[in-house]
Amino acid sequence: MVKKTKLLATLMVAGATVLLAACGKQSSTSNKQVLNLSMSAPIGSLDISKSTDFSQTGNVYESFYRLGKNGKVTPGLAKSGTVSKDGKTWTFKLRNAKWSNGTPITAKDFVYSWRRTVNPATKSQYAYLFSSIKNATKINAGNANPDTLGIKAEGKHTVVVSLTKPVAYFKVLMTYSLFAPQSQKVVDKYGKKYATKSQYNVYSGPFKVKDWTGTGNKWSFVKNNDYWDKKVVKLSKINYQIVSSNSTGLDLYQQNKLDLTPLSSEQVKNYQNNKAFKQYAFAYITYLKYNFKDPNKTRRAAINNRNIRLAISLAIDRNQLTKKVLGDGSTTPTGFVTSGLASDPKTGKDFGQEQKVKDRVVYDKKMAQYYWKKGMKQLGMKKLTLSVIAASDVTASSPLTQYLKAQLQSVLPGFTLNLQLVPQQIADSDGQKGQFDMTVSSWGADFKDPITFLQIPETGTSYNYGKYSNKAYDALIKKSENQDANNKEARWNDLVKASCLFTKDQGMTPLYQQTTSYLQNPKVKGIIHNTAGEEWNFKSTYLK
Repeated sequence: MVKKTKLLATLMVAGATVLLAACGKQSSTSNKQVLNLSMSAPIGSLDISKSTDFSQTGNVYESFYRLGKNGKVTPGLAKSGTVSKDGKTWTFKLRNAKWSNGTPITAKDFVYSWRRTVNPATKSQYAYLFSSIKNATKINAGNANPDTLGIKAEGKHTVVVSLTKPVAYFKVLMTYSLFAPQSQKVVDKYGKKYATKSQYNVYSGPFKVKDWTGTGNKWSFVKNNDYWDKKVVKLSKINYQIVSSNSTGLDLYQQNKLDLTPLSSEQVKNYQNNKAFKQYAFAYITYLKYNFKDPNKTRRAAINNRNIRLAISLAIDRNQLTKKVLGDGSTTPTGFVTSGLASDPKTGKDFGQEQKVKDRVVYDKKMAQYYWKKGMKQLGMKKLTLSVIAASDVTASSPLTQYLKAQLQSVLPGFTLNLQLVPQQIADSDGQKGQFDMTVSSWGADFKDPITFLQIPETGTSYNYGKYSNKAYDALIKKSENQDANNKEARWNDLVKASCLFTKDQGMTPLYQQTTSYLQNPKVKGIIHNTAGEEWNFKSTYLK
């Protein structure tokens, strides 16, 4: 996920591959409620203050709430939560819950956890999500003491949170395990070992982690019998193993060793009519990111020419890209915010529909060439060469970039696109340093609200690697977060206007919205798949 981390930017291209490759199938030798699941890479960290992958953590950690079916906020460690009239003070009453070691979870555990995450010494990549909490930004910048954070314990079971301003999505944000409690006693006990192995931690969610060494290719989630709602949890165990390829995953599925395995585009063609075929969408978009501060003067001028960016967007046939090149169920986007993420509080209309702008995220060869010719004339150029960086260890990168090269060079006269496929780590590093013309980047929603995407292009944000800047855009986002923060309809309209402006400007060019196709054992029931935030919720999963 993903701002993201702001979960995501180029960083999350690989991250989502990890988060979307989870799950598995009951062993033929077992009659218990046991799943054998797969992931494409190991868990990055079990320390919620330092983690950058929250795809699975909601199964072992829990905050005030959790995400349920259809993204609905459901009860967590809080038995109640109330907000003041001005929207700036939230009061949570905790239920009698316990850690996985049987000790009580108290209000102080939340206070300690939040302070630890925003403390700059922790170096949390997700500390930005605490920015609405009083003093969080100052603390994270090293300009205030963590003790001044806007959270306090009133007795053992009451947590009071003070915000700098009303936050329309705050309740949804509190479903994220990033905001879960941590036990100071456990952190102090293990010191540097804390959360480096499964036994060096305690868990507040439906499951606890077992046999995770930090580097191994196998581990398990086992039912947490100290969990407050354990009666709802049907699974006794979830076994994980690293499966590095879709072909291996398919073999294991066919051997009844996996319950859920992601499919490649070729596999989708072969299995899309199978009764076990299933698709799971995630609020995750892949796009072209431009470097508005490109170190090369000529290329910088081209990238800063809006007609050039419009031409690139209009030259891309996204229907062909999603259906023929990718062929995995991914869909065409309408703008920078994914469809299916959020609905208009007044009309119920999807944000993805309301953000549509005519002649921007469509294929139109004639218009593409018109804008290209206009832009090149403004630049005084007849030929232009740009490079695009993509992560070589992401499956879609090669076919995607090959398509972009062929398509753009075919439609746009005098354009040459050089491809630079490098390991994800190098792609991330080059992005952060501003050493690129364009990158294939991705972003996944941290929570179900458009701002999870629309914060990225704001001037000066940490994941705005391309240094896009638009004063009118910034003003709309600022208005939505301040003046209109407590007015749902006004705030919604601000965000729609901002997204439309960004699309008109083609500050980033959307390519596709990810949907992953799977084969799922029909005996597996009750999987809750979230389109934003923590993707997989196995609390109510069972084998029939």
